[in-house]
Amino acid sequence: MRIIGLDVGSKTVGVAVSDLLGWTAQGIEIIKINEDLGEFGFERLGELVKEYEAEKFVLGLPKNMNNTIGPRAEASMAYGEKLAELFHLPVIYQDERLSTVQAERMLIEQANTSRAKRKKVIDKLAAVMILQNYLDRMSN
Repeated sequence: MRIIGLDVGSKTVGVAVSDLLGWTAQGIEIIKINEDLGEFGFERLGELVKEYEAEKFVLGLPKNMNNTIGPRAEASMAYGEKLAELFHLPVIYQDERLSTVQAERMLIEQANTSRAKRKKVIDKLAAVMILQNYLDRMSN
């Protein structure tokens, strides 16, 4: 059984999945959504849950730097509640402060990619970092 990691934004959801042993996270894809229009990509997530036989979701929780819950974190929690309702799987929230910043820094330093290319993969890499942080925490 695998775990699906998600980096939820207002326009995209970055998706990562764990290996079967729960040691590593790999980026899968970026699902386009439109929060304003109520399009959340749940159909595609359902396909991924079946394909990877997922047992739970790890959802990035973008807390404020002072550890409070702001509008973006509230939106992520609402997304998580809908996931639990639709798929009957546990949803774990993983603090993701700075994960997107870390992902972008990694792409700049290690991959030397252009801004346009970074934009295409940043959410997927952020999902990988969210899931990998969770997996590392669980293995300790």
